[in-house]
Amino acid sequence: MSKISLIIQREYSTRVMKKSFILLTFLTPILLVGMIALIVFLGTIKDDKIKNIVVVDKSGLYKDVLRNNESYNFQFSDATVDELKKQNSENSDFAALLFISKDLRIDSTAAVMYSDKQVNLELKSYVSGLLNKHIEEQKLAAYNIPNLKEMVEKSNSDIELKTIKWGEDGNEKEASAELALMIGMLTAFIIYMFIVIYGAQVMTGVVQEKTNRIVEVMISSVKPFELMMGKIIGIALVGLTQFMMWVLLTGAILFGLSTTFAKDLDMEKMKEIQELSQKGMQGMPTAEMNGEIADFMTAINGLDFVQIISLFIVYFLGGYLLYASLFAAIGSAVDNETDTQQFSMPIMLPIIFAIYAGIFSAENPDGPLAFWCSMIPFTSPIVMMVRLPFDVPFWQIALSISILVLSFIGTTWMAGKIYRTGILMYGKKTTWKEMWKWLRY
Repeated sequence: MSKISLIIQREYSTRVMKKSFILLTFLTPILLVGMIALIVFLGTIKDDKIKNIVVVDKSGLYKDVLRNNESYNFQFSDATVDELKKQNSENSDFAALLFISKDLRIDSTAAVMYSDKQVNLELKSYVSGLLNKHIEEQKLAAYNIPNLKEMVEKSNSDIELKTIKWGEDGNEKEASAELALMIGMLTAFIIYMFIVIYGAQVMTGVVQEKTNRIVEVMISSVKPFELMMGKIIGIALVGLTQFMMWVLLTGAILFGLSTTFAKDLDMEKMKEIQELSQKGMQGMPTAEMNGEIADFMTAINGLDFVQIISLFIVYFLGGYLLYASLFAAIGSAVDNETDTQQFSMPIMLPIIFAIYAGIFSAENPDGPLAFWCSMIPFTSPIVMMVRLPFDVPFWQIALSISILVLSFIGTTWMAGKIYRTGILMYGKKTTWKEMWKWLRY
């Protein structure tokens, strides 16, 4: 067995057998599912307390417009705004004060809402919605055209634009830009997290071995480059193992929960749910009822998942190996973890920039920003994953991977030279100028 293989085995086994790794691997899916369940549960809880909203309407036109609901109760008053403010500061009688100074058809800014704390978006949207709808109806009625409101409602249209792509053989497939965007951003974010978390682990591991003087013993039997490559690849395998475990465990937990809850539902509840769904779908054509599911399945079939998954693995590993070699070089050049911050920031900036470039590239996957950022090796693993679901030309993919591989080889060579010198350097404050000298040794 080669020395690099032994180092990979050592890095992998020691990290996988740690209690922290085992706990994090098994607890993360549980916490993730629990967090999602908590968000869903909290979203279903409604505030039963009715909030009083005092209205001072100088125009006298909107008493019948502002209707109470299960959350807000409107109370009209003839007092002044200052009097009501003083009264509320003493007794806290109402949640907000709505002041309408004149007819909103004449001045659309005549409505102002006061509160002793920030007005929530739900209240603002509800009040503005009621007023806007009333003003719109009044303006339509002013035209004195019979059935104008009904004609306007009938003229409103919600066009559902389908997207179809055809292959070189002429076959057509329905696609979904929204699904492509979601898959692209998800895979890009996974690569980003993997590079940041496990690249930093490489740097931390090198610093710890250097600080504990363990590396001096290891260098006596292996070359520095072999040690660096073994550490990088070993931690990469640790990350892949943990990621696959997270996926499998999360899927198993979700499947188990769905099966358990399905068994707990009695037949009466199932009938109630079925009746409610039938009432909600009443009058809707069968094709329309099944349209959403059919469109989603068709959109999935329109994506080339074999290409996306295979290239995800390539960019997943390529991006990690590129950055991990740089993190290893930094770890070898410093004496403690505190000093790594000043050297790691220039490496972190391209990763952060890649996330923002990926977000903007999603709007225009074939634009100049998307193209160049998918060619530059420091941003291509993230930006190219955003572009892939939108059918990137093969020559661009080949060029991007080639540049990434060549860049990885180049950075590994440079990192190896820095690692070779810096790993045995103690007591001297490292600078960028000093590291540049090590590259020329």
